[in-house]
Amino acid sequence: MITAAKIYGWLFGILVVFVLIDLYVFTGLRASFRSSSKKTRRLIFSLYWFINAVCFLLIIYTALFQSPKAGLAGGWFKFMAGLLFISYIPKLFYIIFLLLEDSYRLLRFIPVGIYKLVKKDEASKVELFQSRRKFIANTGAIVAAIPFTGMLYGVTKGKYNFKIHKAEIAFKELPKQFDGLKITQISDIHSGSFDDKAAVQHAVDMANAQLSDIIFFTGDLVNNRSDEMEPWMDVFNKLKAPMGVYSTLGNHDYGDYVQWPSPGAKQANMEKLYAIHKQLGYKLLRNENLKLERNGGHIELLGLENWGRGGFSKYGDLKKTLEGTETDSFKLLLSHDPTHWEEQVMNHPIKIHLTLAGHTHGAQFGVEIGDVKISPAQLRYKRWAGLYSENDRYLYVNRGLGFIGFPGRVGIWPEITVLTLRTA
Repeated sequence: MITAAKIYGWLFGILVVFVLIDLYVFTGLRASFRSSSKKTRRLIFSLYWFINAVCFLLIIYTALFQSPKAGLAGGWFKFMAGLLFISYIPKLFYIIFLLLEDSYRLLRFIPVGIYKLVKKDEASKVELFQSRRKFIANTGAIVAAIPFTGMLYGVTKGKYNFKIHKAEIAFKELPKQFDGLKITQISDIHSGSFDDKAAVQHAVDMANAQLSDIIFFTGDLVNNRSDEMEPWMDVFNKLKAPMGVYSTLGNHDYGDYVQWPSPGAKQANMEKLYAIHKQLGYKLLRNENLKLERNGGHIELLGLENWGRGGFSKYGDLKKTLEGTETDSFKLLLSHDPTHWEEQVMNHPIKIHLTLAGHTHGAQFGVEIGDVKISPAQLRYKRWAGLYSENDRYLYVNRGLGFIGFPGRVGIWPEITVLTLRTA
């Protein structure tokens, strides 16, 4: 249980870290404006500390007076997350330059100190501890401006910069009746985070415009509570495909990240979420399977509840999901967390040919240029965005349609996936 003492402890720790960051950045700021007039320096430094003080006060206000019941879905928490990301991520880039220079200054200090001790007269004018160089501080500031601009774009436009990602995959076991099957996948809607209905409607229109045979949604319809979806029902019920829309659950769908007045209230929230899937026209698969038929042939569709490595909820039951399936049939699995594929699917004695997942969001931050993909997500996930193959089995990890925590996206844009299956 989260006590007041813990909240105050975390608050104090966060403020100490931020103060240390700001003090260190200030040393570079002083170097940049060393040659400026006293009036200019006073104005810049006062503005710098005024902005930091406002951030500190907002953090204190948030911790003490803002109700956490809405969790990351609350408008105030989204505002604070955006403010802190924009304020402190660029400072971390700036600090890298200061640390590199300080490492050099410390290394220089040792031989210069010895030299001044041995050659006192000759070394009298040699500076023992070199002053911070204005050029380094200015370079760091220019580099820090890049993530600052990116973050600013990410929270205003980037979070709705929807992209279509296409891939074609061939399987020798795919029935010829399903050759050319076109799939649209969306994932991680996180409806509680959205704030622009027209933009979200555009994403749904983009998905429908792909004219796919079938649509799959791979979990995290909400952030915490089923009622987050209510304002968006008339948007997402427009998702349509000839063979239907099928869905599964993600870790955020279970209400595990907020406090409920009773177990009954939490269960009622789940029942409401199940009903929402039905009202949207989505066939929700909860550790079960069914046959998809086309032109006299069939494949088996499996839907697993969330199962995640590293502390994430494990409601999924693969054994139950596979019950009644044919040994040699072509199998397609919806499983929210890609670590489930690594832990249970990749080497399972029963071959599951294709798994569709989401969950990682690509960390909502990174760089993708051609085949180059860099994101903090790869520090935790080996498979975090795009198509992967192992043991003649495929995994596709969708980058997510929505966002959570940081209220934006930078470089890793929201995704609508279009896959075409081929018979090899």
